[in-house]
Amino acid sequence: MRILAVVIAASAALTALLLAFMHFAQQREFGIHLWLALGLGAFFSFAIGGGLMALVFISARRGYDDRIEIDTRND
Repeated sequence: MRILAVVIAASAALTALLLAFMHFAQQREFGIHLWLALGLGAFFSFAIGGGLMALVFISARRGYDDRIEIDTRND
């Protein structure tokens, strides 16, 4: 859990540095559309990633990922 917090903090810091660099390099204001797209994109990326990881854990705990034995005997 601690590693996840470090990764999220590092990603946020890198994103902030990139946006600051873009802001000072171009010397223009960021519009509301940029912030809206950035926020929605980050939210939905985490939501989809979290949902898929939840499905992986549910599948593993209910035994859907267990090895399947196929009966190959001739009747």
